[in-house]
Amino acid sequence: MRTRRSLIDLTDLSAEEFNEVFARARLFEAEAPEKRLGGVACVNIFFEPSTRTFTSFNLAELRLGADVVNLTPSDLSYLHKGESVEDTVLTLAALGIGVLVVRHPHEGFPAEVAQSFDGHVINAGDGTHAHPTQALLDLFTLLEEFKSLAGRTVIIVGDVLHSRVAHSLIAALRRLDAEVILVGPEAFVPGKYAQDGVRIERDFDATIPAADAVLLLRIQRERIKSMPIADEEYIARYRLDEKRLGHLRAHAIVMHPGPYNRGIELTGNVLRFAGWRYAKQVMHGVAVRMAVLDLLVNGS
Repeated sequence: MRTRRSLIDLTDLSAEEFNEVFARARLFEAEAPEKRLGGVACVNIFFEPSTRTFTSFNLAELRLGADVVNLTPSDLSYLHKGESVEDTVLTLAALGIGVLVVRHPHEGFPAEVAQSFDGHVINAGDGTHAHPTQALLDLFTLLEEFKSLAGRTVIIVGDVLHSRVAHSLIAALRRLDAEVILVGPEAFVPGKYAQDGVRIERDFDATIPAADAVLLLRIQRERIKSMPIADEEYIARYRLDEKRLGHLRAHAIVMHPGPYNRGIELTGNVLRFAGWRYAKQVMHGVAVRMAVLDLLVNGS
């Protein structure tokens, strides 16, 4: 059983630790950090393709002075030689690995790894379940913009059902007292998501004027057997374009966890919009992941 802390979902962090992660991230962006992970070996294991998260974790680990090893599924004995997941992580622990960063298509896999690994496990995305560090960097981006999210309205548009980013972010936004509006067809935004502080709407145009921030989600086609809505209908009802941008409030911002699909959830006009914050999200991801690593390894 593990004896050291992991980050499987944001429920693993207290309210105070939320603030501490953000404070450390600000510090790490302001000045080059000390090698606070010097002598710590980190292994990144990604069972799904990734550009932003994988590169971000690598940079975060290297900037903190860690020793970094990247493994692909083809490197893992348990997939090819009959070894169990438990045997694999026990081997990694015996090699002196202190941190495992894991992305996997199946919900619960990072939690399963954490039960056998006497080190720190960070969930870099598991199935449709959770993506805690992406939610943290999205929150950090919002807080840098608005200072406080209490009373702010964040609209999340698109495939909420299959989005691990959305699942983590909705819970986190409520912890910070933001009002959340989920927008999309029933197949992507089921009624079960409605709760205190979380409203469901089908009409994107009717909600746009209320937004302080709009977070667009891509359709998770790799997780859908057959599309419940035609692309043409989705585009007509839910794509953010020049006309819809014109109904946003002057201070409103637009975000996307990436990768974004031009022509489906947004048009090129969004990328030229003054409130487009995608690049800032990506930039903040390195510092936020540095802060998470530092908090888990070195404590409060």
